[in-house]
Amino acid sequence: MPTALITGATAGIGAAFARRLAADACSLVLVARDEHRLAQTADQLKLRYGVSVEVLPADLATEEGLAKVESRLRDGVDLLVNNAGFGHPGDFLKVPVEDELRMLKVHCEAVLRLTLAALPAMRKRDRGAVINVASVAAFFSRGTYSASKAWVVNFSESAAADVRNPRIRIMALCPGFVRTEFHQRASMDTSGIPGFLWLKADNVVREAMRDLALGKRVSVPDLRYKAIVAIGKLVPHNLAGRVSARIGRR
Repeated sequence: MPTALITGATAGIGAAFARRLAADACSLVLVARDEHRLAQTADQLKLRYGVSVEVLPADLATEEGLAKVESRLRDGVDLLVNNAGFGHPGDFLKVPVEDELRMLKVHCEAVLRLTLAALPAMRKRDRGAVINVASVAAFFSRGTYSASKAWVVNFSESAAADVRNPRIRIMALCPGFVRTEFHQRASMDTSGIPGFLWLKADNVVREAMRDLALGKRVSVPDLRYKAIVAIGKLVPHNLAGRVSARIGRR
């Protein structure tokens, strides 16, 4: 039975990955900060799908939390989903530098270190996969969040090229706006986002798993967002960034 480790596994896209992989009969290792919520999520998955679920409480913004998850990955997993992440309300200049550094720790350093921790066992078994959850924001200029997600996309493509093994796949997943707790936790005003731009987390995961099976290195779920990314590459970069910021939040 394959094993998947998912960070940020108790809500949103992470929880959708957990449901999908449990339905596919994968054993799960769930990582999140909230130990009580982790336990509840694990119990629900075990009851519904009858799979083995291990919980690993860890804050990936801390050295202790990162080291704990790195250690578990060195034991070997078949799939790593680097999903943990968050956003900041307000403009770049209004966010405390400590909060910005915490974001970079979770979005960039954690993705780097956990991917590197997982790969040796995958290479030894000659199989495995890593999905690094980025964002459509990676293709537009919207402060540290989009910059960090652009790093995730570039890193994932570079790592996939360096591995040079079709049986070990590394993919950046770049969804648009998804109905999750993300914006509420970040205290973001989403009233300006048109209804047709919202995606469902389960649909995002379904497309991600399809694209992973196809060997894609970057997955942009939904035709609407594929079109947005394509158009964004054709218009001036500064203009695309201003439009993205205006749609994303007031």
